Amino acid sequence: MSERNWTANVEAVANYHCRTGENPLWNERDGCLYWEDIDSGRLFRINHETLKHECFYQGDVIGGFTFQEDGSLLLFETNRVATLDAKGQRRVLLDGVDSDMRRFNDVIADPEGRVFAGTIGKDEQAGGLYRVDLDGTVTSLWKGTGCANGMGFTPDLRHFYWTCSTTRRIYIADYDRARGALENRTVFYQADASEGTPDGLAVDATGTLWSARWGGSAMLQISADAKLLERIPFPVTRISSAAFGGPTLDTLYVTTAGGQVTDDAQDGALYRIKTPGRGTPEFRSRVLL
Repeated sequence: MSERNWTANVEAVANYHCRTGENPLWNERDGCLYWEDIDSGRLFRINHETLKHECFYQGDVIGGFTFQEDGSLLLFETNRVATLDAKGQRRVLLDGVDSDMRRFNDVIADPEGRVFAGTIGKDEQAGGLYRVDLDGTVTSLWKGTGCANGMGFTPDLRHFYWTCSTTRRIYIADYDRARGALENRTVFYQADASEGTPDGLAVDATGTLWSARWGGSAMLQISADAKLLERIPFPVTRISSAAFGGPTLDTLYVTTAGGQVTDDAQDGALYRIKTPGRGTPEFRSRVLL
């Protein structure tokens, strides 16, 4: 593993002192990067070019969100799924998804508009992964983890990555686009405790994973053949997730956690770094449209 001098390239661009900043997501339609603070239920956005940013919504706890094809946001809250339209109107679509969950955590849309949604369970065997289909049907894909986390597709859309923070493992599974099935799940990468806990992730166009490390003060680059390539250090401890943004998807936006509104520290801030590689476009959900 190498560690280039990334420090000068790590830029804090917005600080809302997020307790748990998460779910960065690029919106190519308005040129903004969106993210959230899970605990406070706040949603933010920042313009990539001007760096003008705002908190545009606050509501219930939000574990994750996707952009719907119609422009609304699909919110995965404590135990329900809701939409948020451009006027700020929220509408509950699904409620009482799983009584064993503490809340949703990390979600991702697939190319057909379905959503894979992870959960944090009430105990270490209760968390897992669900698929929400276009008609609103919710299917439990697997359970047995306390904290389901970062997900992503390989560039050829043949495989799917999923993170189990509880065991510090990143798994890989075969992905069937036609059926939305995830099969033949195996361990792709086992993180050492010294790296920090694997959290959110992003996959670039070369197939390299960019894995956030909660408690590890870093993003890690992991090759498609599971080799640890580089460690990108950050000035704060809890690195929670990452997403590629910008018109050419060559900027990695990184969320962090642990912010306190009473201090000027950068914990909980949103960061960005220029990367040598580029990301791939995220997909939009089409649930109950």
